[in-house]
Amino acid sequence: MAARTPLHLGLTGGIGSGKSTVAALLAARGAAVIDADAISRATTAADGAALPAIAAAFGPRLIGADGALDRAAMRALVYGNPGARQQLEAIVHPLVAQEIEQQTRAAHRAGHAWLVFDIPLLAEGGARWRARLDRVLVLDCPPAVQIERVMARSGLPREQVQAILDAQAGRVQRRAAADWVLFNGEGVTVGDLQAQIGVLAQGFGL
Repeated sequence: MAARTPLHLGLTGGIGSGKSTVAALLAARGAAVIDADAISRATTAADGAALPAIAAAFGPRLIGADGALDRAAMRALVYGNPGARQQLEAIVHPLVAQEIEQQTRAAHRAGHAWLVFDIPLLAEGGARWRARLDRVLVLDCPPAVQIERVMARSGLPREQVQAILDAQAGRVQRRAAADWVLFNGEGVTVGDLQAQIGVLAQGFGL
């Protein structure tokens, strides 16, 4: 009997929507989680693959004393500067895509029944991502709850968190990209999320 083709599930949601929690719950049910954001961060960590090109494009001042990208300096540089943002994305995105492909092949070889692609900007990416996914799971959360969560965990001021939200897809756009919507607003517990994920897994035959 031929091996079953693994399900490719996209997971997305705005900042503070609980993607890390849900990804961990999915992994506990046997999914291989491929975290695009973590891969992106690794490319700009100390000795990251993107650092030489970033230093060449933006100058060595963007590299911190620890050898990693100075994220605060880069945020300040690209904020309100689409050209700089596009230049940075042209460096980082191909490296992220390459590593995602490598992790995907490894998960297939390991025999995982489903692969979860944790992609914060999936809704913004349009057909580029949709074409490689079987289903999309969107975490839905009221913006006010997202802001409070991010402020509590990161210490960022409200205005900065709001600016991040404003740069992301809105709730309507994100839900329009969904096959499943999982609500994770105020009062939702980990147990509630587990129950919803159980229903989702049954729906996928997993």
